[in-house]
Amino acid sequence: MLDESKFDVQLKLWALRIPRELCKTATRLLNGYLLDKARVKPITEDPTSEKNRYLILSEAVQNNDLSDISAERLEELKKLCKIEVVPYSMTLGYSYWGADHILKQILPPGVEIPSSFETIGHIAHLNIHDELLPYKDVIAKVIYDKNYPRIKTIVNKVGTITNEFRVPKFEVLAGENDMVTEVKQYGATFKLDYGLVYWNSRLEHEHIRLVSQFQPGDTICDMFAGIGPFAIPAAQKGCVVYANDLNPDSFQYLKINAKLNKVDDLIFAYNMDARTFISHLMAVPSYENDLESNSPTLKACQNHRIQAYEETQVAVVVKEVPDKVSSDHEFAQDQCRKGDAFVAAVKRPSTCCQEGNGNPHGAAISSTSKRKGSINKRLRASELPNTKPWEHVDHVIMNLPASALQFLDSFSSVIQRKDWKGALPCIHCYCFMRATETKESIVLEAESTIGAPIQGPIFHRVRDVAPNKAMFCLSFRLPEGCLKDAAANLHSVNGDL
Repeated sequence: MLDESKFDVQLKLWALRIPRELCKTATRLLNGYLLDKARVKPITEDPTSEKNRYLILSEAVQNNDLSDISAERLEELKKLCKIEVVPYSMTLGYSYWGADHILKQILPPGVEIPSSFETIGHIAHLNIHDELLPYKDVIAKVIYDKNYPRIKTIVNKVGTITNEFRVPKFEVLAGENDMVTEVKQYGATFKLDYGLVYWNSRLEHEHIRLVSQFQPGDTICDMFAGIGPFAIPAAQKGCVVYANDLNPDSFQYLKINAKLNKVDDLIFAYNMDARTFISHLMAVPSYENDLESNSPTLKACQNHRIQAYEETQVAVVVKEVPDKVSSDHEFAQDQCRKGDAFVAAVKRPSTCCQEGNGNPHGAAISSTSKRKGSINKRLRASELPNTKPWEHVDHVIMNLPASALQFLDSFSSVIQRKDWKGALPCIHCYCFMRATETKESIVLEAESTIGAPIQGPIFHRVRDVAPNKAMFCLSFRLPEGCLKDAAANLHSVNGDL
């Protein structure tokens, strides 16, 4: 147990008793000689009279004859009023001292003081090193005491990450056993259970940096979406987002957050393996191959529009894509409804593979702020895009740095050139780079996995995660050689040779 009395410090000081109306003038005259302690006011009540106040002198004033104060200042003070010097004692206890001060006295000398931590809503996530594990409870108590009520739960990671969803296990060291919390980032609110889903508050600037490259009306494919740190801001900006995550808890919170931020009409949530997701999303339904069809379903898909209201905000339940589709016909109906259900801004040319300069957050912040309030202006139905994901996607986000490079083969021969419209998507693939690796070796690995040469790759350093390990975002345009028709032609040519 922590003995809080061990941190008590007694101060024996002197104070001046003066009329309360003269406090302001006397304070100015005694500038530099008054008590200067954080969160301690040098002016306090006189316990013997409401007409007077105590001006507490600093520890540097040791003598009651005030000889430690300059004669000039003292003379001016005497002209102001009669000076009465009284002894004054005070105790600086446990509640006064900061966490750093207390932990330095508790922990062994020379160890790093774990006073910094990641904050996730009301949760503080500590990373306590092995040598400090015997002190974990007292460390948690100090940090809890010094940050309550802003922080209500203190947790520490237990063991290594072994589950397929990359979610660590935590133990609650202090405070409430409540892992459900809310986080706010750049105008968006995210609800999550920190014990069930992945969240990293240190990636906040990266989320908004990447989203700032998107244009209203862009189509975004988020392969490892989590609870929506990229998807939600992108939808707030007016993008249509196809967001997938293998973790069923992340999938559920993605839907909750889409609705919470009033962008559930722009986000289409999937819960499947990333390769299956890409294959499913890019698959051309059989009805698309028969443009002469007189099918009522096809006509309905081509003509359907949701009525737009310029002064009304519409709330729609988050759309869910089933893991399995019973038939191409049902899949076509579902995708046509999805293609026409969203309301977005007029499409503009994408400048996806350019490194952001200046303020990388400006565009997204401006767009987000426009969505605030009870009124959200929508465009007319005639301005709605009608592009299906197998026809065009502007950006693909692959935020799984431990293994995202290995998933680049998902794009090999899934896009058909004859169906695709416009430029190929810009891929944003996150990865770790160790001291023994180079940008060139990362590009070679990406090219080997994707099966085609990459032109003009752009690297953005996101953050350092260890002394010899950094997180990067590799951005590039999907190579033409990945197209289904192009891959078939290449195979045919190689066969002829």
